[in-house]
Amino acid sequence: MLNTVELAAGSGGAGFDPMARFLLAVAVIVLLSHLLATLLGRFGQPLVVGEILGGLLLGPSALGWISPSAQAWLLPPEVVSTLDMAAQLGLVTFMFLLGCELRMERTDGPGSKGNKAVGVAVLGGMGLPFLTGLGVAAAAPALLRGSTPSQGAYLAFIGLTMSVTALPVLARILVDLRMDRSPLGSLALAGAAVGDGVAWLALTVILTLTGSGGSLHIAATIGLTLALVALTALVVRPLLAAVVRRAERRPGGQRLLPLLLVGAIAYATVTHLLGLHPVIGAFLFGTAVPRDSPVTTWMNEQLQGFTLAVLLPLFFAGVGLHVSVGALGLDPWVWLAFAGIVLAATLSKVVGAGGAARLIGMPRNEALRFGVLMNCRGVTELVVAGIGWQLHLISTTGLTVLVLMALITTAMTGPLLSFLGVRAPTPDDAASRPREQAPAVPA
Repeated sequence: MLNTVELAAGSGGAGFDPMARFLLAVAVIVLLSHLLATLLGRFGQPLVVGEILGGLLLGPSALGWISPSAQAWLLPPEVVSTLDMAAQLGLVTFMFLLGCELRMERTDGPGSKGNKAVGVAVLGGMGLPFLTGLGVAAAAPALLRGSTPSQGAYLAFIGLTMSVTALPVLARILVDLRMDRSPLGSLALAGAAVGDGVAWLALTVILTLTGSGGSLHIAATIGLTLALVALTALVVRPLLAAVVRRAERRPGGQRLLPLLLVGAIAYATVTHLLGLHPVIGAFLFGTAVPRDSPVTTWMNEQLQGFTLAVLLPLFFAGVGLHVSVGALGLDPWVWLAFAGIVLAATLSKVVGAGGAARLIGMPRNEALRFGVLMNCRGVTELVVAGIGWQLHLISTTGLTVLVLMALITTAMTGPLLSFLGVRAPTPDDAASRPREQAPAVPA
């Protein structure tokens, strides 16, 4: 039986039952995140913008600034620790789903021409931002760098944060604008999908550089990681294909769900033991799951609901608890540097991706739209930034800068597309469009 709730207990409400405190915190986080997501959605913003903002409002940037005692009561250290564990499970599940939805074959046209277009787009959309990130990291270590002794890992990490595009958020924006099956939308989805694969591969390499066991440890980590990738491609992927085909022929295919989820968690555990982040393993296992199967489509739908509605907002809240806008201080030069970083991130993406699109023959206005789409960083930026902060590649101030950059670049995507002539569909447009299954991509 639960203990009697004592709201008036001393020192942060010590008499309040820990389980009740945890459940209350979850309820507040989920409610606030979804209220803000719904509100901002009315202004054409992706759901993730409201969810990120909800996490920020519960942290020291808002609640902790307005009423530190209220934040300490609602989110004491023991509750935050439990929330972090739940958030990590949600993050592992989310990355597994993202790996399941990663399709490298989405191109604007068949054969090598389409593949070449995607390759050029990815090179431009990631290459220039990465080089820009190296320059930003070298110019502002006092603002961004954590306690890591590895200069190379720090520089490469900031370059990577400038390069990412949020495939889940981008897919949802394209579906909302009815652009997902247009040539531009197909190229953007393909570029973001390939870019995601490259980004997680690059992050794996960066994480090996943070190892403390010297060159032998790094070599062992790289070797074991490559062995895991080979095992996944040569053994696990064909085995999963056979299991899914068998499940399709028999009733009760839903029994496959716990098997695949256990596989994702097992992979996450393996990569964690290798010294990498658990999300690397979950994402890798997801890429081995067969696509376009009714069984796996059903599985994705079942997992997405609870993960996106409850577990992922807990992750955003956890990030928000470590982000304080006040960490930037009142020094105008710091705010000028922050504005410069956001501007550099935006221009390098738009110019790099848009310029690459022009090289493959895309009209100027379409190329600009492509660059704006690739500038959407969303949840991917938050995941990468959170990993970097946990491993001390960036400071708490650096985490604040990257989270705010993700929020701003994602929020500006819709207005910039509108400025470039992309209009949101009216109800009549939606009714006239053939009813098809929307891509099952996490929003």
